[in-house]
Amino acid sequence: LLVLVQVHGQGGVKFQNWAKTYGSSPELYFQPTSVEEIREILDMARQRDKRVKVVGGGHSPSDIACTDDFMIQMGKMNRVLKVDKEKQQVTVEGGIFLSDLNVELSKHGLALANLGAVSEVAAAGVIGTGTHNTGIKHGILPTQVVALTLLTASGEILECSESINADIFQAARLHLGCLGVVLTVTFQCVPQFHLHEVAFPSTLTEVLDHLEDHLKRSQYFRFLWFPHSENVSVIYQDPTNKAAPGSGLTSCSLPCSTFVPSLVCWINRFFFWLLFSSRVENIAISYKIFNYECRFKQHVQDWAIPIEKTKEALLELKAALENNPKMVAHYPVEVRFARADEIWLSPCFQRDSCYMNIIMYRPYGKNVPRLNYWLTYEGIMKKHGGRPHWAKAHSCTRKDFEKMYPAFPKFCSVREKLDPTGMFLNAYLEKVFY
Repeated sequence: LLVLVQVHGQGGVKFQNWAKTYGSSPELYFQPTSVEEIREILDMARQRDKRVKVVGGGHSPSDIACTDDFMIQMGKMNRVLKVDKEKQQVTVEGGIFLSDLNVELSKHGLALANLGAVSEVAAAGVIGTGTHNTGIKHGILPTQVVALTLLTASGEILECSESINADIFQAARLHLGCLGVVLTVTFQCVPQFHLHEVAFPSTLTEVLDHLEDHLKRSQYFRFLWFPHSENVSVIYQDPTNKAAPGSGLTSCSLPCSTFVPSLVCWINRFFFWLLFSSRVENIAISYKIFNYECRFKQHVQDWAIPIEKTKEALLELKAALENNPKMVAHYPVEVRFARADEIWLSPCFQRDSCYMNIIMYRPYGKNVPRLNYWLTYEGIMKKHGGRPHWAKAHSCTRKDFEKMYPAFPKFCSVREKLDPTGMFLNAYLEKVFY
């Protein structure tokens, strides 16, 4: 039986993630505009025994979205399907960028309660990797999802929520792109709000000794620690009724000192003094405060540890840097917090967590010697029961994940049921599941 294929895949497309740290050359690249087209692509993949990877904004700093087979870019499936003002919920197609959704929601007087630093990311992708921000009363972004629809490898559409296909729902809210194609997502919203952001200098000792107070004092509290120093910039963000003044956008301006290790500690101090040593305030609509621009291409590691381990782990990292003068840590280490949840592969599964984000910049596209710092950091995170952020680079394998995630076997059995032939796997996911 000949199948008439309406969809045309492009050859010769090179996919690269935003930081240009990972890339691949899919055999065919598709930008479908309907569910029917996606079904045909999956049929074609099945006939030719090809794998399929779905991508959104391509922001993940890892190879989670790479494939040499078929790639589906969801950018054309980006509509807002329904705004339910009464329930304060919005249903969108999986390919919509949060940057567009934010603007759309604000027309209806609504907003997402929490957002990551970047909004050029697709709704289905944000939940795929467990994007988070900060705020101990707030979960990671997938906790805002109340329903979704999934197109499975066999072409079946599953509606999932707490009450329908509940198991698949808890798996799909952090799906790693391996359960099927997320067609629609329904988010729980809140009334639109403004945020008052205050950033002020402090010391690592002060912040770690009074962590509880900081967590109580501000709804979205995070801090930046500047390695090789005691310097900390504390950032409070809280809802406010004050009107916004002109525009003040926070940006992370960063040093280019990556090649002279001995200078790093001086540069960190200088930049702290330059940028963070005075109090800075800003008021704007919530999404403009949550989003800030990172201008430098970067390598990132971001692990979540139980919140009660925050102090111990950070002091250990500090000691490791002090005892190894050759180890270079670029600035800064970003420390954020998130509430426990019940999502199977969430780094916050059943525990309030602290995320510790370390960054190595890649100025001018060059790679920087970073391995010993990374391995030291990973060792400290593992020792304290850490779980890596799924979108970021890490060296964990299935053995690690089985230890880290009590529900890992449940996720695996749902994945095997929904995708028995492994159509949605790639090299990154094989390390996770095999």
